[in-house]
Amino acid sequence: MTQLTIDEVKRHAGLARIAMTDAEAEMFAEQLEDMIGFSIKLEEVDTEQIAPMTHPLPLFNVLRKDIPTDALDREEMLKSVKEHEDGQIKVPTII
Repeated sequence: MTQLTIDEVKRHAGLARIAMTDAEAEMFAEQLEDMIGFSIKLEEVDTEQIAPMTHPLPLFNVLRKDIPTDALDREEMLKSVKEHEDGQIKVPTII
């Protein structure tokens, strides 16, 4: 495994506009090397007998049945609004 240098870490930090001291760069270099080492270990795991998946749990939607019901009575509904015209509810102008 190649080792990350402090200069490489500081260059990437600079690209991300992150100010970093030499001590911080050294600490992050060590942590990044550990993460890269772990990912290399994961690549070595035999996954031939494991089926690919996109999510660990089965996904499904719980939906109610689409059963038509009686609509509201238009005249009854229009009685409860402040202002209406030609069977439509009038609302204040927004723009």
